[in-house]
Amino acid sequence: MKASYITEEHEILRKSLKKFLQKEAVPYFKEWEKNGEIPRSFWRKMGTQGYLCPWLGEGYGGFGADFGYSVVIDEELEKVGTGTIGIGLHNDIVVPYIHEYGTEEQKNRWLPKCTTGEWITAIAMTEPGAGSDLASIKTTAYKEGDYYVVNGEKTFITNGVHADAVVVVCKTDPNAKPAHKGISLLVVEKGTTGFSRGNKLDKVGLHSQDTAELIFEDAKVPVENLLGKEGEGFYYLMNQLQQERLIVGIGAIASCERMLELTIPYVKERQAFGQSIASFQNTQFKLAELATEVEIGRAFLDRTIQAHMDGEDVVKEVSMSKWWTTDLVKKVALECMQLHGGYGYMEEYEMARRFRDAPVTAIYAGSNEIMKSIIAKKLGLT
Repeated sequence: MKASYITEEHEILRKSLKKFLQKEAVPYFKEWEKNGEIPRSFWRKMGTQGYLCPWLGEGYGGFGADFGYSVVIDEELEKVGTGTIGIGLHNDIVVPYIHEYGTEEQKNRWLPKCTTGEWITAIAMTEPGAGSDLASIKTTAYKEGDYYVVNGEKTFITNGVHADAVVVVCKTDPNAKPAHKGISLLVVEKGTTGFSRGNKLDKVGLHSQDTAELIFEDAKVPVENLLGKEGEGFYYLMNQLQQERLIVGIGAIASCERMLELTIPYVKERQAFGQSIASFQNTQFKLAELATEVEIGRAFLDRTIQAHMDGEDVVKEVSMSKWWTTDLVKKVALECMQLHGGYGYMEEYEMARRFRDAPVTAIYAGSNEIMKSIIAKKLGLT
């Protein structure tokens, strides 16, 4: 069943993007996984084709596309591999901060490079001692003349190796009460004095996604790189997290659908005891249950996407979707790998990669425990 927000124009985009990815991504994805990063040349090709930040206005290099285009792009990238998540993060999570809170000068300086693939972006929230609890971050920034001097460390930063511009969450007033009122957002550009990258992190999954530690040692960031107002950063983050968590849910359901696409033909072909394993009632029931849950997840997700596109406050529904779909993707990965038997554990099979890529979705963009806390609050329980 096609979602109401998907039009003929969206399907034309999907068709062209599929063709592009089959040529430019699918044949190279295993190589990207081995190398631990997606090459910048691919980002440039995405930009040339108009697949980077198409929602931006023409003045910044986009074509004013609605969020449905982002959904299509994120779904098709997910079908190639979850390790492409950095592109969705750039398109629909980081760049919106610049667009929403940047000055016209900042937008003209940065956004056109984001649509061409010349610049890759990242957002630095998480620290070694602070994850979902953003109010407890330790990275500080104090004014000294025409600069902010930034000190601190960030970790688990998606696009951390390649990023040309990083939206850094820091405390410009460490003594603010309550603590979240001292948080601000600074855009730190590559080449900034005192800004360096630590290790490229060796993850269980998402091998093609470059993830790194970022280090700020008296980093000198021009005051004109402040996004919005000092002390308003926490509120900006809360405003944008609705879309970030929606993006995670979109990827999770697309991954579930892809795993079923892999598993259903496999069980029809795989023989055991003289018959296909698809003929066993256990196999039929398992796949019937999974397909039903994925359809339910898709229906709720699509309804939430439509509400988001209509400008509604759907923090509760997005939290529900993020939690439920990312728990579901883990379940689907486990059951589908089991149905593949030993082959499901072999790296040459896509199913193995899907299995190791699935669990982290329940952690990033706010852990699922945090999602349940948000839902409880929205229900009036806290």
